[in-house]
Amino acid sequence: MPEVRWLRASYWVGAVADAIVGVLMLFPRAGRTIYGITDFEPGPDYRYAMGLGASLMLGWTVLLLWADRRPVERSGILLITILVIFGLASASAYAVMSGLIALPRMIPTWGFQAFLVALFSYSYFLTGRLPKEVTLGTAGR
Repeated sequence: MPEVRWLRASYWVGAVADAIVGVLMLFPRAGRTIYGITDFEPGPDYRYAMGLGASLMLGWTVLLLWADRRPVERSGILLITILVIFGLASASAYAVMSGLIALPRMIPTWGFQAFLVALFSYSYFLTGRLPKEVTLGTAGR
């Protein structure tokens, strides 16, 4: 069913994106390069905070892959993930407003986040059109 394929694609795109961000959090030099941050050497407090964040991002990666195992039943994970994306976008806005990251460097990230919100929303709402027997757990098996 095309609807289930959209869900599964959403889970996988989200999982890959979260895994990449989690790795960037663990290796601050990579993130510093991507966002053009100069004159920044992360101290223990920053590394601790990023370690906490990375564990959550990598955990969310696993959560999305878990949702893929029963894509229709667990489609609500996509709505929860949209809330997480809004939180990440808000943190990015703070980074821009505080002068840590230049606005032009953040625009591609916000564009990708907007794409994810659109993809996840579309995929989730498509499942409302599925026949009742598919939504009861027979999809994706």
